[in-house]
Amino acid sequence: MNRRSISNIALPPFDHLRDLPALAGLGFGGLEVAPSRVWRDGWNAAGVAAYRRAVEDAGLRVVGLHSLFFDRPELGLFKSAELRARTLEFMVALSALCRDLGGRTLIYGGGRRRGEMPAAEARAECVAFLSDLLPRMEDHGTRLCFEPLGPKDSDFLNTAAECRALANEIGHPALGLQLDAKALVENGETGPETFAAVAGRLDHFHVNDPGLVVPGSTGAVDHAVLGERLRAIGYDGWVSIEQRQLSATDPLADAATGAALLDRCYGGGGARRP
Repeated sequence: MNRRSISNIALPPFDHLRDLPALAGLGFGGLEVAPSRVWRDGWNAAGVAAYRRAVEDAGLRVVGLHSLFFDRPELGLFKSAELRARTLEFMVALSALCRDLGGRTLIYGGGRRRGEMPAAEARAECVAFLSDLLPRMEDHGTRLCFEPLGPKDSDFLNTAAECRALANEIGHPALGLQLDAKALVENGETGPETFAAVAGRLDHFHVNDPGLVVPGSTGAVDHAVLGERLRAIGYDGWVSIEQRQLSATDPLADAATGAALLDRCYGGGGARRP
């Protein structure tokens, strides 16, 4: 089964439904959704159903959500009590949105800077937040994955090893694991041991380059090696291109270049494990 996907951040905001069939024609089977790229002021049931129908009518399926806080920069971890409560409610709503779109993963990238907060205190606060959030996601059948990030992008849960240690500590089925190509490079985690540590547990993989330009265009990431690492652990989940829209006139040309890189370095994907 085709497990190659691309994020809708590669497409025009609020107006990309007509581009979806072309993505299927490029060999993609899935669409990863940044909600802020679809809805300006929140969503409702009819709008969610219409978007899912358009994706599936185009021959794709929604794989999950990412860029969760792009249009809600005031939310996230390590906030005031009021903002913590609002963040909790928003993330529960995002989980329900993911479910209703037919997706599974919520990739948590930005919105987690601890600043002057000591690392141990930040970790304890994160664990407490997850103890409130994860039980409310459980019935949705979704899975929250902290995205490993380079030191320029976050000061909390940077490495794949740190994200894995948190998932091991929490031990909840609604908390999963994700890897990110550019972060693996930035954190020096491209070796086989990083992949072996998540074998059989990895939920999602982002194919990207620094700046979220077309993957492979910077030379900073050896995607061929990362593809080999995934095959070595028998990974059969979604491999998703995360590239932003670079051309206002022909975004599909860049999507085609990304699709070609997936063909060369990551293969066509296999059947998803149950």
